[in-house]
Amino acid sequence: MPDAATTAGDAGMSSALEDYLETIYLLVQEQGFARVKDVAHARDVKAASVSIALRRLAELELVRYERREYIALTPAGEQAGRRVFSRHRLLTRFFADVLKMAPQAASEQACAMEHSLTDEAMDGMVRFLEFLGTCPSAIESFHACPAISGRPAAARGEPLPAWCATCTKKRPASATSLADIKPGRRAVVTKIGAGGVLRQRLLDMGVLPDTTIEVERVGLGGDPFWVRCQGAHLALRRSEAQSIQVRPADGGGAMAKPR
Repeated sequence: MPDAATTAGDAGMSSALEDYLETIYLLVQEQGFARVKDVAHARDVKAASVSIALRRLAELELVRYERREYIALTPAGEQAGRRVFSRHRLLTRFFADVLKMAPQAASEQACAMEHSLTDEAMDGMVRFLEFLGTCPSAIESFHACPAISGRPAAARGEPLPAWCATCTKKRPASATSLADIKPGRRAVVTKIGAGGVLRQRLLDMGVLPDTTIEVERVGLGGDPFWVRCQGAHLALRRSEAQSIQVRPADGGGAMAKPR
């Protein structure tokens, strides 16, 4: 018999079915058994919905059950359920420990992503967490960095930590804002300095670190900025362009004089 991951993939098992399988796996781990009513209660759905999902899981040879009675995982079903749950735990830890999201929000985000996390991505994330385990100062620096936290120490009149001063010294002298890039030139995004709604808008538009942006033209008076980013043509307000820190992508002469 193919392994659980192959079986699910070949059959195109939906994320909803994976959620049911994960729930059954957890119930069996926690109380030694799972029943239709237990699954319905855990997932806050009707028993009829659970029965429909169980019939499909049974067709995939992932569970065995009798109507309204106990549900048993097959070896392949247990493997598949554990696989989904492992991804959930990994993602939850990343969102909670690294990104400092609230526990509930971290779990909900993990639920949304656990079904599409590839083996390669999972391995890379595990290696990152392993690195943090052997070098805890790295994550401490990340959380404490004023540039990352969005609470610049300089703005509060506080001295920069020693490692911040070192980082500042290493920052390329050519870093500038997108607003200083001449039309026809390209630049590479180094940081999105905006916050709140504006920051999210720029991220949703595809303005991300290490992304190349080409300034196509600038409106009269320097506003707006028409740019090309990841294949899309975007119009940015000058204030938005000023919040995007970049470095030239095509050599000297890319910058205009600051206005």
